Amino acid sequence: MSNRRRFLQLSAAATTGAATFRPAGFLASADADEPSGASQPWLLKSLKFNMIRVPGSMADKFKAAKGAGFLGVELNAPGFDVAEAIEASRTSGLIIDGTVGADHWKVRHSDPDPDVRAQALQSLREGLEVTAKVGADTLLLVPAHGQDGSFDEVYERSMANIRQALPDAERLGVKILIENVWNHFLYDHEGGPDQTAEPLARYVDAFNSPWVGVQFDIGNHWKYGNPADWIRTLGLRIKKLDIKGFSRKHDKFTKITEGDIPWASVREALRDIGFTGWVAAEVSGGGPERLAEVSHHMQVALHCDESIS
Repeated sequence: MSNRRRFLQLSAAATTGAATFRPAGFLASADADEPSGASQPWLLKSLKFNMIRVPGSMADKFKAAKGAGFLGVELNAPGFDVAEAIEASRTSGLIIDGTVGADHWKVRHSDPDPDVRAQALQSLREGLEVTAKVGADTLLLVPAHGQDGSFDEVYERSMANIRQALPDAERLGVKILIENVWNHFLYDHEGGPDQTAEPLARYVDAFNSPWVGVQFDIGNHWKYGNPADWIRTLGLRIKKLDIKGFSRKHDKFTKITEGDIPWASVREALRDIGFTGWVAAEVSGGGPERLAEVSHHMQVALHCDESIS
């Protein structure tokens, strides 16, 4: 992410009521001088919309997240009201930085039924459309499930289906980001803790498109591999991050700071690959106090507010 783009995002996020909706061409029209990296945080805190459990309108929820220390939010796409989302972003100052596929677990690109794959493609295309309309630039996608067939079948079905949406992604300026999740694909669910990110890297590279990348979830595969090693392997394929806690000792997900993830090595690896940008919490949510706790945990784990330089 360029300094100019980060500056514009942070300027919008810092001003309650600012016009945070970023239509096509918004960044290209900026003529301001590049700000100093020393004045910018290297990681921008975001969260999944479903974590915000406060009563009221979408704007009320956005304001609660902003008040808890978040700069951005990811909506589930498709399925939200575009006009309401734009207005909520404008009035709260919370940036809609990305979206998450709304039904990618149930309606899958790797399903043996071609009709289901057609539904998955339609959902992806609609998701890309609404993502662009609210000014966001990424859509997180679970691409397949390993239990839909053999490895080759799942690989080929998902690859062929998702490829059909790449012209839409390019036209709209929205990247499709593959997440490393517990979907029995591109890793061995019964394997040990020394697995690598090479299969995921090869899968992403096979698309041969700048419109496909990775939204790397730091906690998801601590059970299966070292996140710092995965980060270095994936490198510039990583466009955004998700964060959660996991305990190898107890074999369960935890609050971000309560597991045994080696956060210092994660920070070092992210610095090594030159990552800066959005990191989204994906943990149990709640009201203002819980959201503030999550924001604090993100700071403890990743030192988000440190300088970009």
